[in-house]
Amino acid sequence: MKFNRKHSLKEIATLINSEFVGDEDFPVLGMNEIHVVSSGDIVFVDHPKYYDKALESAATIILINKEVDCPQGKALLISDDPFRDFNTLTKHFRPFQYANVSISDSAVIGKKTVIQPNCFVGNNVTIGDNCIIHSNVSIYDNTVIGNNVIISAGSILGADAFYYKKRPDGFDQLLSSGRVVVEDNVGIGALCTIDKGVTGDTTIGEGTKIDNQVHVGHDTVIGKKCLIAAQTGIAGCVIVEDEVTLWGQVGTTSGITIGTKAVVMGQTGVTKSIDGGKTYFGTPIEESREKLKQLANIKKIPQILDQLKKDDK
Repeated sequence: MKFNRKHSLKEIATLINSEFVGDEDFPVLGMNEIHVVSSGDIVFVDHPKYYDKALESAATIILINKEVDCPQGKALLISDDPFRDFNTLTKHFRPFQYANVSISDSAVIGKKTVIQPNCFVGNNVTIGDNCIIHSNVSIYDNTVIGNNVIISAGSILGADAFYYKKRPDGFDQLLSSGRVVVEDNVGIGALCTIDKGVTGDTTIGEGTKIDNQVHVGHDTVIGKKCLIAAQTGIAGCVIVEDEVTLWGQVGTTSGITIGTKAVVMGQTGVTKSIDGGKTYFGTPIEESREKLKQLANIKKIPQILDQLKKDDK
């Protein structure tokens, strides 16, 4: 998320009541998660395992829960609870806006786009030309939808990321301030759920077609001309490259890449990044021909055991 103007390090420190290391006028331009940060962004880190990754990232302001040496050209915000303070900044720069109408006055809707009854279109939503939004679709604030997009009944675009920190008294949610971006010529089936990015974008690429009851997690980027079949679940921060096919009930872990033109067969668990141009099957995932050979050999085990018993006699 980029701010609408440049802020100073001191201004941000005052908002969260934290100490800071660096020039009080050090420029702060936005806040993002570590995989999408750029110069001028705040990134938060609250675990020693990830200190170096955050300090060495493209972010130039690190919100951290330990006093450490400040890298050259960067600044620190010292906090006893970076997770809490990141949420404080989200509430300040992108507060929740309640709605009292079904289609927000701030929504921009293109020519010849049809929105069926009982839909909700939130604040600052943009929908392109020649789209069809079927009944009972909910489109949360700041979502961007291109031209010639069809969204079938009951789908939800822009719900919060599934991102929590465990506390002694329960789970604390990391607030989401990102968007969903749907490019041109996308088809989204019925009862799909596409979560917005925590601070960045969840993106569905041009020409991709998504079947019914598919879930896409936060900050995932799906490429162009992909086919995703029913009941597939894609975790957060996944990169699905162009022309990938995911058949029914595929599930993925987070933070992986599925290569261009990969085909993943039904009920496969994608537990790691996979190369493009190949067909995969099974859990743990393997190339389909190898996996099918293994399954064929497993079927031979009773016959082998019977033969071994005969040989012992």
